[in-house]
Amino acid sequence: MTKRIVAYRRIKPHHLEALRRDFHVDHFPELASADDPAFREAMARAHGLIGAGLGVTPELLDAAPRLEAIATISVGYDNFPVEELTRRGILLCNTPDVLTETTADTGFLLIMAAARRAVELAELVKRGDWQASIDEPHFGSDVHGKTLGMIGFGRIGAAIARRGALGFGMRILYSNASPKPALEAELGAERRELDALLAEADFVCVTVPLTAETVHLIGAHEFARMKPSAIFVNIARGKVVDESALIAALEKGQILAAGLDVFEQEPLSPESPLPHMTNVVALPHIGSATHETRDAMAQRAVDNLTLALTGERPISLVNEAAWTRRRR
Repeated sequence: MTKRIVAYRRIKPHHLEALRRDFHVDHFPELASADDPAFREAMARAHGLIGAGLGVTPELLDAAPRLEAIATISVGYDNFPVEELTRRGILLCNTPDVLTETTADTGFLLIMAAARRAVELAELVKRGDWQASIDEPHFGSDVHGKTLGMIGFGRIGAAIARRGALGFGMRILYSNASPKPALEAELGAERRELDALLAEADFVCVTVPLTAETVHLIGAHEFARMKPSAIFVNIARGKVVDESALIAALEKGQILAAGLDVFEQEPLSPESPLPHMTNVVALPHIGSATHETRDAMAQRAVDNLTLALTGERPISLVNEAAWTRRRR
């Protein structure tokens, strides 16, 4: 029997063709909701699911009794009920590693753009308001030689810190659940409790995953601990930050500026004050959005799903316990 895969959202033809060599594939390129009747009908027969940006619920899993594996084209997996998938023996695969450097580029772009007021001043030129030499009211802040505080020190956090330490001579502080002795040796990084890091850092960059413990990890208390000259950068998940507290901190001058690629509600509402603030650089969640990286992420997801459905261990597996259960 040929196993069946449901693919959703924008998956390129060459990736679909690779899957179709071994499986029957139902593709839903414009899927708006998991309640779509045709999608539900396909899920009832599906052994595999691949795509990005769909919230998977236990109720959807109930409608997919044959499901063996899910491959998300992302590193984050907060859209998936991991414990429930594990209980049902369904493998969940993601795409770490392949997006690390590109996402770190985006993080450092936000550091640089916010510090040097690049977007604000580019708009000044576009408006035709550049009438004289730029003077002190439009000066930015140096990046080189400053202190970079990383909240989260996994692959992406380390890659951003590497750019700061090796490229810009920055002192690196980090707050992380466990110490990172290899990175301390490589980058001279110093581990700090969160409050101490916030008080010392000139740039505070968040890269933690979104979990129950990290929802609103950064709020009014944390912004109050930062320097008035501090620049805050978030490329993790929007819900890690209490957005109302961030807005208040920017409006009151508790912090100098922010660079944001993620928001509590996405797409960002036009009613939000954030994109209209001159001291905010707001991007539309483009952390890994390059042609090369998105293609590599999709290929990793295809490889993960192919391995999972042919009885092999996927390259990137989130719930190891489900694999262990399957091998018993």
